[in-house]
Amino acid sequence: MLAEHLKVKEEDRDRNWDEKFFKLIAESNLSILTQDPQQGPDGWPYLIAETVENNQVAVNVDSAQKVFHWLATKGIGLVINPRRTPYPDYVFSYGMIWSFRETGYFIKFHDLNPSGPLEINENSTIKTGPPSMEYLPQYVRNVLKDFFRDQNVFEAKVLMISTDGKNYDLCFSAESLGNPAVEDHKVFLEAVSWFLPPHYTLGIISEKGLPEFTAL
Repeated sequence: MLAEHLKVKEEDRDRNWDEKFFKLIAESNLSILTQDPQQGPDGWPYLIAETVENNQVAVNVDSAQKVFHWLATKGIGLVINPRRTPYPDYVFSYGMIWSFRETGYFIKFHDLNPSGPLEINENSTIKTGPPSMEYLPQYVRNVLKDFFRDQNVFEAKVLMISTDGKNYDLCFSAESLGNPAVEDHKVFLEAVSWFLPPHYTLGIISEKGLPEFTAL
């Protein structure tokens, strides 16, 4: 079934295609093509793998479940069927992989929120708190800390903030990041988003006037 599903043309692959693909890939076996992760065009590390059909002879074969479990602790993404042209069949960010390990979902489509600025003024009623271990497991925090150290940030601080009591943004303390220029916020958040599930919303905000931020 997976082989047939992958025959669908790129332009015809929509959310329904994605959801079926996620289910099929999770039940499949994968042939690992490279022993070590490879740097993708986006600069992030990826394990390179091909899907394996039941009657296909392949080397370095493991269940997809085992592969995803291993990748989740390493901070590595996954590229599926890179020999397909002009693009691989699928590219999983690290955030998608650990989301699957923790929740069974690569993407929670119903939780996707449109991006936009987080606006807090003196009249705003907000709810805050530290991110839970369910929201941000320790092994993911360790991967993020390694990333931050590479950016010369040695004590990133975070706070969950909600302005409606339902939807929360994971906010990074601007001060703990060295007060980057506002025009650099987008680039930074796009980089961090690779490590987090697609339905997480992120922000950078000053600690001034807010409850205490906690170390990542």
